[in-house]
Amino acid sequence: MRAALALARRGLGDVWPNPAVGCVIVKDGRVVGRGWTQSGGRPHAETEALRRAGDAALGACAYVTLEPCNHFGQTPPCAQALLDAGVARVVTALEDPDPRTSGTGHERLRLGGVDVVTDVLRSDAMSVNIGFLSRLRNGRPWTTLKTATTLDGKIAAKGGASQWITGTAARARGHVLRATHDAIMVGIGTALADVPMLTCRAAGLEERSPVRIVVDSALRLPLESPLVETARKVPTWVLTAYEGPRCDDFVARGVKIIKGVSDSDGRVDMTDALAVLGKLGVTRLLVEGGGALAASLLRADLIDNIHWFRADAIMGADGISAISEFGITHPDQMARFARVKSLRVGCDLMETFEKRRLDC
Repeated sequence: MRAALALARRGLGDVWPNPAVGCVIVKDGRVVGRGWTQSGGRPHAETEALRRAGDAALGACAYVTLEPCNHFGQTPPCAQALLDAGVARVVTALEDPDPRTSGTGHERLRLGGVDVVTDVLRSDAMSVNIGFLSRLRNGRPWTTLKTATTLDGKIAAKGGASQWITGTAARARGHVLRATHDAIMVGIGTALADVPMLTCRAAGLEERSPVRIVVDSALRLPLESPLVETARKVPTWVLTAYEGPRCDDFVARGVKIIKGVSDSDGRVDMTDALAVLGKLGVTRLLVEGGGALAASLLRADLIDNIHWFRADAIMGADGISAISEFGITHPDQMARFARVKSLRVGCDLMETFEKRRLDC
């Protein structure tokens, strides 16, 4: 199952709105087939593993990280494919919460005479497909905040200069993070100040750039922005509260305009925005800045975990903070997270935090 989970991770950021699934088929102590969900979500992991196993699948055991699907879509049900191949035993990590399957895949296999074992390394499988689960259960993508700061939490100098606070190794790790997410989001302030491309430039992963999303309430993004000029090569979406003829100029250049509900200040309401992204199939969202966007998401309790890259340097109070003000008047109101990992990356420190609601 650990091998199947490793295969499943290959699909992260590349298979949405489908889950990233891995499958390993074993017979007589030997792996005879393996597969993972392919780009775009098809073929499924089980289909790939069965194709590679061929006749050796007869009487074999299949280890699958998610319950085999039991519905007809672009392909027949994987549960039936396993039955047709004559697999004798199926071991799964996690029941599929999709109502089109939700236990019926296991049931079909059992009715077909297959020995079914469930919940093997369940928590690990939940971690791999946390975005898929979030979209189904909460109606929004699993949302990760990534930031790179000084020790005192600054992302740029007073005048806006930010290149570079962290080192080469940390920036490379950031590009790998992009490759494992369906979409990457920045606010209009970051888009204007940094003029970013928001693509994945990690070696070997250049084709894994996520959908680029700019939160731009008043539609201030210049048509000359690299994000707009390359929108036909890398999907680019703009979340805006603006309604007017300028939208047509963006659409004509290949940008997807998403009209969001505005809050009392005329800004895009982020709770509504993430619900819209969930409906569009996004399961894993990486937020890279800036401070105002991070604050609005934290205020709405929409950040699920954080990757915080920290340089061994101090900028002082005149630097620009990673998180803007978001209305905290007492420590009891703070957004609290638990550190789950700490790793030295080059000269910098990468810390991973997950949302916690209990006191430390």
